[in-house]
Amino acid sequence: MTAPGHALRGTLNYNHLRYFWTVARLGSVTDASRALNLTQPTVSAQLRQFERAVGAPLFERRGREQRLTEAGRVLLRFAEEVFTLEREVHDTFAGLPTGRAGHVRIGVADGVPKLLAYRLLAPVLALESPPKVVVREGTQGSLLDALADHRLDLVLLDAPPSGRVATRAHSHELGESGLTIFAAPALARALRGRFPRSLAGAPFLMPAQGTVVRQLLETWLAGAQLRPRIVAELEDSALLKLVGLHGHGLFALPTVVREDVRGRYGARALGEVPGARVRFYAITMERRLPGGAAGLVADVARRVLLA
Repeated sequence: MTAPGHALRGTLNYNHLRYFWTVARLGSVTDASRALNLTQPTVSAQLRQFERAVGAPLFERRGREQRLTEAGRVLLRFAEEVFTLEREVHDTFAGLPTGRAGHVRIGVADGVPKLLAYRLLAPVLALESPPKVVVREGTQGSLLDALADHRLDLVLLDAPPSGRVATRAHSHELGESGLTIFAAPALARALRGRFPRSLAGAPFLMPAQGTVVRQLLETWLAGAQLRPRIVAELEDSALLKLVGLHGHGLFALPTVVREDVRGRYGARALGEVPGARVRFYAITMERRLPGGAAGLVADVARRVLLA
């Protein structure tokens, strides 16, 4: 479980691994401390102790950014497996008295970046006695139907709701984000000229027709008289990102996930689409946002999008 050139210097503490995992997933000691219900100095001290046991630094600072080192990225993959397995064990024994606080059912629209969705769900998963979290992904229509049938507690959208359910549902705007163009490092180096002129003739991955990001991109490209070479159209935003990270084309994602895409995956941010704004909404059947875990997701979303 060691990165190349490193050897463990002691036994790994399970709680320390959780602290590291929480900081890595939430992106800062401040957010992790809040989720863990600990002070920032305590979390920082425990991380330093954990790094001594690992035998290598796990984070490095670049300006105001805190990024995972090579050892940190290796360890994060194992931590993800550990805590995924932990959740599966909890779910397997859900019929036994566990003290868990019920469950929360969240719908996530196709156009909401999965990196953003995780950042919103992570504080719920990190609670001392987390509820069972059920996440459904789908089209706006299918998720709103499930919400109307009370099969979901909250739906996250990247566009205002439409259709018959929208007249009965309540829309709560959470915030907005710009739109950034990314490229894998090798592709970024191969581009000629400065952004945005470097996009002319460059391979480009487009989201599906009718999506918010597709509409924003088409409007901007037409207005700027830019003609990239469309190599693929993908409905699944996670697959689009994966194809882009492997260097098959430029791709666009909301700016709110820029540091995650750069820090965790090494992609280059070429520039922002001028004037483009992607807005995110929480949809409920009640006039007010719910309390509990679903309300926490909405609260975290507002903090993230206003940051």
